[in-house]
Amino acid sequence: MALMTPQEYIESLRKLKTRVYMFGEEIKNWVDHPMIRPSINCVAMTYALAQDPQYADLMTVKSSLTGRTVNRFTHLHQSTEDLINKVKMQRLLGQKTASCFQRCVGMDAFNAVFSSTYEIDEKYGTHYHENFKNFITMVQDNDLTVDGAMTDPKGDRSKAPSAQADPDMYVHVVERRPDGIVVSGAKCHQTGSINSHWHIFMPTISMGEADKDWAVSFACPTDAEGMYMIYGRQSCDTRKLEEGASIDVGNAKFGGQEALVVLDNVFIPNEYIFLNGEYEFAGMIVERFAGYHRQSYGGCKVGVGDVVIGATALAAEYNGVEKASAVKDKLIEMTHLNETLYCCGIACSSQGFKTKAGNYQIDLLLANVCKQNVTRFPYEIVRLAEDVAGGLMVTMPSQKDFESDTVVGRNGETIGDICNKFFAAREGVSTEDRQRIMRFLENMCLGAAAVGYRTESMHGAGSPQAQRIMIARQGNIQGKKQLAKDIAGIK
Repeated sequence: MALMTPQEYIESLRKLKTRVYMFGEEIKNWVDHPMIRPSINCVAMTYALAQDPQYADLMTVKSSLTGRTVNRFTHLHQSTEDLINKVKMQRLLGQKTASCFQRCVGMDAFNAVFSSTYEIDEKYGTHYHENFKNFITMVQDNDLTVDGAMTDPKGDRSKAPSAQADPDMYVHVVERRPDGIVVSGAKCHQTGSINSHWHIFMPTISMGEADKDWAVSFACPTDAEGMYMIYGRQSCDTRKLEEGASIDVGNAKFGGQEALVVLDNVFIPNEYIFLNGEYEFAGMIVERFAGYHRQSYGGCKVGVGDVVIGATALAAEYNGVEKASAVKDKLIEMTHLNETLYCCGIACSSQGFKTKAGNYQIDLLLANVCKQNVTRFPYEIVRLAEDVAGGLMVTMPSQKDFESDTVVGRNGETIGDICNKFFAAREGVSTEDRQRIMRFLENMCLGAAAVGYRTESMHGAGSPQAQRIMIARQGNIQGKKQLAKDIAGIK
């Protein structure tokens, strides 16, 4: 099958029997639901750009398994150039959507599970790697979107999976059959889960022998029997349900999506199992996936940051302060922070190395430095955006007020007339354009898009302390102490 078009992707979702719940009710036509459709449009952009010849080098690549042209989101990295192009592709998509385009978690899961299954088979003589190669070939040939599901609810975080009062706090095997396994549990905060054709489930922490039933990784179709999703809320999300609120939404076309993914005794055939009780490899999958995903943030958040900086510059221009030295300095600082994130993404990619399985992995230390910066810099970027934009960003009347024909003035002025008069921009700029850029910045800084640009920057791919733990492990303090001893003459 050739690369899918955006339209083919959207129609392929309609064919699934995915169970989606929102506000306590099942959503039958979730593909066209106004709160969900913007996130589908984001994923569709990954298909649209792959069809555009000017982006072919970034968006498509020859498969290492079949030699056929595939979407880079389904690719197994074969060089440091591949790793760098991944980051460039993610920046491009951030620029095109100003949102989370949701396909990165699957790509990062592919590469982590590919190399890990090779080493599990090497030790135990299992067939997980062959299972995974068959699966990823199917994904590539059909240009599928796959969600990478890692984060468990965790329950009491002071206790291991096997010690939880409720065993479902971590996804686990409840029954082993000759033809497969039955699994139960849930995954939280799952980006793009509803919009995916398949899911790859992975462990979320390192495990001990007592946790072997929780040391499980597998692939599962999104509409498998016993699997369903409960849609997560976002700030200002119901604006998407309002009539005549296309401006108030801020970003009417694109958006992100997170859900609770529940596995209620779901059967997984043997051919889709990639880990089943080999507990000592759970940590390897976690570490490798986290490394790839922390690299990803050096691309996607940078692309979104580009749009935030552009919107901030427009707000300054519309307010008539673009020439003020303080405003120029703030834009310089925003650009400096954003490009620093990009530098980290490119650096950890350029220092990548070949795994035993043959695909390439990023430099783990630099990937964790990248994500540590991502937990901070987007917050400062949006703070500066709010500084430049001013209070109108969050106090402006609604779009309906600007369009209202209700008479309120002594001379027959309508509410719309009054709003357009007193919220006018500089000469030559329409009030509506100013209104649009303010609402867009509100969406990015505080609204629905802040989920993907702010909080996800903090907790996605691991919270800040997770990166600090990895930096401590990878930082080679003992080797650096020896460098100092050698120079200082200490034996």
